[in-house]
Amino acid sequence: MKITSIYLDHAAATPLDERVLSAMQPFFTEFFYNPSSPYAPAIEVRRAYEAAKQVLAKQIGAKSDELIMTAGATESINLAFGNIKGHVVTANIEHHAVLEAAKLRAHTLISSDARGYVTADSVRAALRPDTELVSIALANNELGTIQPLRDIATVIKQEREDRLAHNNTTPLYFHSDASQGVGQLDINVARLGLDMLTINAAKIYGPKQMGLLWAASHVKLSAQIVGGGQERGLRSGTENVAGTIGFARALELATEHRVYEADRLRDLRDSLQERLTAAFPEAIVSGHPKHRLAGHLHISFPNIDGERLLFSLENRGVLVATGSACAANKGTRSHVLTAIGLPEKVADGSIRLSLGHLSTKENIAQAGQIMIEEVRREYDRVSR
Repeated sequence: MKITSIYLDHAAATPLDERVLSAMQPFFTEFFYNPSSPYAPAIEVRRAYEAAKQVLAKQIGAKSDELIMTAGATESINLAFGNIKGHVVTANIEHHAVLEAAKLRAHTLISSDARGYVTADSVRAALRPDTELVSIALANNELGTIQPLRDIATVIKQEREDRLAHNNTTPLYFHSDASQGVGQLDINVARLGLDMLTINAAKIYGPKQMGLLWAASHVKLSAQIVGGGQERGLRSGTENVAGTIGFARALELATEHRVYEADRLRDLRDSLQERLTAAFPEAIVSGHPKHRLAGHLHISFPNIDGERLLFSLENRGVLVATGSACAANKGTRSHVLTAIGLPEKVADGSIRLSLGHLSTKENIAQAGQIMIEEVRREYDRVSR
């Protein structure tokens, strides 16, 4: 299908890369066998499946037997939280999947600053003797703010040492949902200092409903789906071979082109931001000015209706978001914008622009001009 609109919502979904589709295609047709079956063709499928997991593991600096394949990031997050009985620490700007999982347990929500930045000191202050899990996203899905995971990992390491000195045997795990950071940032689990990592394929031009949880060998997990005992007994059900093959190819491509693509998107994003803020000096750009995903631009036009703007832009062939797809679907104001203290008159005039493979110098310039025209139209309307 030919895409004719200017698509600026890559944070919500990405199109399937043709190279990924090509890698997946044989496993829908001639290599359709159940990988748990005992005959030779099925054994070949099993080998291909395990090889794909090895590719995935290599890209994040892990071992393939530490991966549990899931049906997306939400299931991965629920699996990470599943065995936690004690206290949980997370941030008030996390994705709903993390916040809802935390609500089922004793938890503390850390407040980010106005840039959507979560400090290591705030994590330290929230830790309790019974804290078992800290979950902080690598990058915020609305603002694009990148979190200091290495600094937080240092705090968690110090807490573990203190517990050991005081004979406190309560385990403490560090989990991160890196769904928005993958493809633009380094996600090596050792360098980030993590115990568990969530990523999904849908954000990196791979198949939808395909995710994984990496859990270090010392992490104790409980099965959320029981049955035939697949995925080390932690996630039963016939393996999604084609999806895993596609995920592996997508992550391989994302890692290979990560630095170039991040630089390209940053240049495009900055040119768009400069154009919009020059036209509207009152506009407010949210997110950390330095620690921000290259493809993210969250911008607010005070006193106008962001949803009206979204629809007027769609009528002109420009597709944007007013926040995360989850919040937009519920018709609610973004909890992230509320958490960072954005006034209602500003938050309600917000749009999230997320650039990606479909973004070019030409269509970003065109989108910028259309946005300027439509924002001016909205300001003219409200001033009457």
